Amino acid sequence: MQTCEQILAAHPFFKGLPLYYLHQIADLATSVAYDSNQYIFHEGEPAEYFYILTEGKVVLETFAADRGSISIETIEAGEVLGWSWLFEPYRWHFSAHVIEKVEAIALHGAPLRRMCETDHVFGYKLVKRVAYIIMQRLQMTRLQLLDVYQTRVEGG
Repeated sequence: MQTCEQILAAHPFFKGLPLYYLHQIADLATSVAYDSNQYIFHEGEPAEYFYILTEGKVVLETFAADRGSISIETIEAGEVLGWSWLFEPYRWHFSAHVIEKVEAIALHGAPLRRMCETDHVFGYKLVKRVAYIIMQRLQMTRLQLLDVYQTRVEGG
């Protein structure tokens, strides 16, 4: 069985980070599991963790009063989940609904933020990687909104 540090070192999000950083990040790691139909977090709740999915699938959802839950994107094993822990007010912007049993590594956000503030080189590297995730989520949200408005126009 692989250690958290080995999993992190092999993960694309952490690829190329010096071992020094990986050791520190691994010290913040906890293995977690969620069953199908559970929520890992809900939109608006405090964002305290960053997740590296090793198994399973999660749908990111947002809530619209007139439509209920709207699926934004599916996150699968090998991907990362969550960026709200890095930016004030540290609240989730989406809900994460498990659709296929998840096993993941959870990294506590507050110590990661402290690492970023203490070591600006590390902080820059991490924020660049998280910014890429944000850009992807923004594009998926944009496509979802286009689909919602297209459906309204066609459906009347």
